Amino acid sequence: MIDNTTLSRLARAACAALAAAAAAGSLTACFPLVVGGAVATGLIATDRRTSGAQLEDQGIELRASNRLRETLGERAHINVTSFNRQVLLTGEVSAAQDRQTAEQTVARVENVRSIVNELVVAAPSSLGDRSNDTLISGKVKASFVDAKDLFSNAFKVVTERGVVYLMGRVTEREAKRATEIARGVSGVVKVVRIFEIISEEELQRLSTQAPASSGNAQRSEP
Repeated sequence: MIDNTTLSRLARAACAALAAAAAAGSLTACFPLVVGGAVATGLIATDRRTSGAQLEDQGIELRASNRLRETLGERAHINVTSFNRQVLLTGEVSAAQDRQTAEQTVARVENVRSIVNELVVAAPSSLGDRSNDTLISGKVKASFVDAKDLFSNAFKVVTERGVVYLMGRVTEREAKRATEIARGVSGVVKVVRIFEIISEEELQRLSTQAPASSGNAQRSEP
């Protein structure tokens, strides 16, 4: 039987390997699709969304990315991340109007519940910047795996220009702990929390049955 220490090491290695592979792979796309911050463990805990919600989030990311590509073409580099139908937009656009257009375009995508628009008006990030961001996401996820008091797969991690965005259905205790860990990872400039906060009682319930889809969405920069 594999003990918990071995599982943790395997999961940490998987995070690092996936981050490295992503950094060497499809980072040249104008609209890279970010699913789970480019890394997923699965060895430590299950996702707290239903399987249907996970599939819907993947569909939202795909539809939104395609529509943004059709609308803005080469004028933008936009990452689309959906969690429980809340969409995070990160990346760069060429003008303030494009930032607004991007949000309006995604708002029309089927089943999108809300949008957190973190797009900045700036030149597109370089391949080196994107590679570094992917590696930072991998290191943050690996640090969550190492922590004994967190379920790493409860979190989505997205990094843009060194800013780490954390998403997930978590308790306030988990949110504070994850933020603390992410802040300590080398290369992290800032941590932005975009969580659905649940109670400890809800967490206990989720540990014994399928996850629900409700929660109080919060965005903060602690």
